[in-house]
Amino acid sequence: MDSEAETTVGGSCLVWQDLSVTLASNNFGSHGNGGSSTKYLVNGLTGLAQSHRIMAVMGPSGSGKSTFLDALAGRLTTKVAMAGKVELISSCPAGSGTKKKIRSSPVTCRDVSYVTQEDVFLGTLTVKETLSFGARLRLPGLTKTELDEVIEDTMAKMGLEECADTTIGNWHLRGISGGERRRLSIGVEILAQPLVLCLDEATTGLDSAASFFVVQALRNIARDGKIVVCSIHQPTNDVFRLFDDLLLISCGEAVYFGECQGAVKFFADSGFPCPTRRNPPDHFLRCITPEFDQVLAALKQTQRMNHAELAAADGLLNGTTAETRATLVKKYKSSIFSETATKKIQELALLLAQEKHDDGSQSSSEVVSEKKRKIGKKQHHQWWSQFCTLTHRSSLHMCRDLGYYWLRIFFYIMVALSTGTLEFDIGTSSAAVIARGKVDGFLYGLMICLSIGGLPFFLDEIKAFRGEREGGYYGEAVYVLSNFLSSLPFTIFISISSGSILYSMVKFHPGFSHLLYFCINLFFCISVSEACVFVTASLVSNPLPAMGTAVGVTVLNLMPSIVFRPLPDLPKIFWRYPLSYISYAAWGTQGNLKNDMMGLEFDSAIPGRPKITGEFILTNTYGMNLKYSKWRDVAALFCLLLAYRVILVFTLHYKQRISSPFRRTQPKRGLKPTTVQQA
Repeated sequence: MDSEAETTVGGSCLVWQDLSVTLASNNFGSHGNGGSSTKYLVNGLTGLAQSHRIMAVMGPSGSGKSTFLDALAGRLTTKVAMAGKVELISSCPAGSGTKKKIRSSPVTCRDVSYVTQEDVFLGTLTVKETLSFGARLRLPGLTKTELDEVIEDTMAKMGLEECADTTIGNWHLRGISGGERRRLSIGVEILAQPLVLCLDEATTGLDSAASFFVVQALRNIARDGKIVVCSIHQPTNDVFRLFDDLLLISCGEAVYFGECQGAVKFFADSGFPCPTRRNPPDHFLRCITPEFDQVLAALKQTQRMNHAELAAADGLLNGTTAETRATLVKKYKSSIFSETATKKIQELALLLAQEKHDDGSQSSSEVVSEKKRKIGKKQHHQWWSQFCTLTHRSSLHMCRDLGYYWLRIFFYIMVALSTGTLEFDIGTSSAAVIARGKVDGFLYGLMICLSIGGLPFFLDEIKAFRGEREGGYYGEAVYVLSNFLSSLPFTIFISISSGSILYSMVKFHPGFSHLLYFCINLFFCISVSEACVFVTASLVSNPLPAMGTAVGVTVLNLMPSIVFRPLPDLPKIFWRYPLSYISYAAWGTQGNLKNDMMGLEFDSAIPGRPKITGEFILTNTYGMNLKYSKWRDVAALFCLLLAYRVILVFTLHYKQRISSPFRRTQPKRGLKPTTVQQA
């Protein structure tokens, strides 16, 4: 027994015992039965995944595959409750002797890399650049030469050498294929050399050739001593043969766990043999997918298939799928496959107990706490490296993506030229008093609204951020700061170029200091507007609702500006207090009118009357308080910019930790978890 267990832990093992994941009944709605019920998303799974082997997790849609992987990777949220135990058992050399010690520890995010169903990248980067930035974020302690070696080795493992210098692709750049994107997602996650690699629906959306290539790449990773656990939906026979072990799940319960080769024998012994010309994975899913009963019943009712066709399509005429699934679950619990898995786990537990008794090694909690202390010391030094890497990557992305800033720069300049043409040489006549106010309203209304054009690109960046944030590679504050610094040259260029064009054509208050103030004021207005749109993108991830929300928030910020109605005339409830104080358009317009009109004299509307000073117009027409300098308005804009960036940090943090993971805990369509009624 000891020799068999020692062979099992020749590398590492990921062990789960009596693993159950439950969701409270109030997340499903009221049942109206007066009692409480427990919804099992995963129910009593036991097994282990070994290094040097690749394990497939199969089951119908909504059977609990993703929940099971989330439980293994420690990604479950507080909305669900997990029972049972998940631990990582690894072997390590025992001093100078040849015998190896084994050690058990809880699974941490440092041990596991998780590849989600969706491939999220910055499409303007090349494959090699993506891996390079990923390596710098995940391996900050390595030198450039060492990083280059890791990147080249990863590209070789994943078969990405030929497309190393090809852009990933976005809305205006043609990029790599779907299979190459999938292999790149895996490559990015294995850069940090995790002990365990979990993949959710690794081949979804790929053709048979691309799927085969992806799974073959996973086999190469497993051969390097990694534990690979991969959920997959209906693979071809060629792809299925690449897997070593199989976990078959239906309604959260184990139907089979063991070597892939033994699954056909298990189904045959249970009374459901696989037909000669049928793909085994298709047969397995046919036996445990309840939707087949509904489809066949509908076809029988509509008489679209005769009895012979139904017999050929069904293959399970001796009962329903629900009965077949129940039979298989019962057979597995008493099968040799279940006993083998349980026996291996018990042997590992005995070895761990002996090891702990013999040499009094550190407990798993002590090992974890020691790891945390070391990681905490490193994180202080990693912050600057993360900031530089993220700033470099974001700057590169902004420069290459035509829609991120360049297209908006073109429209900013066009708006400046259009406004300058309409109000060319506005002068100081009596009509110019009203015209200058209209120019400010038109200018800030259009230029602030152009910031909404960046929303789709903000959403793409936030998607990439959330994927990396879940891996624990950097935090929200460093991301927000690096994003702002990367965008700074573009917003400064927009302010200077469009501001100078407009100022020189309209001929506002003469003097370089007034032009400088105009550009600074415009810069802060655009920056605050972009920060506000970014906060919207962090809260609303769907593009269409996010666009509508951003437009609504922008309009609300424009309405309290004094161009539409003097400040004293605004209704005190809501519009004046507090909206006029948190409206960046109100502060920007007020500061620009002070900058333009103070010190100027305008002709009276009645000939022969004395000229009217700009101060008089600002006080009586616009209701401004001139006790405060125009720089106070810029200071208010700076405070709003700082506030929105701080709000962005908090929204990213709490949206990431609460709202976004909660979507993963919702049962997928078709999920019918086991219900246990409690009195």
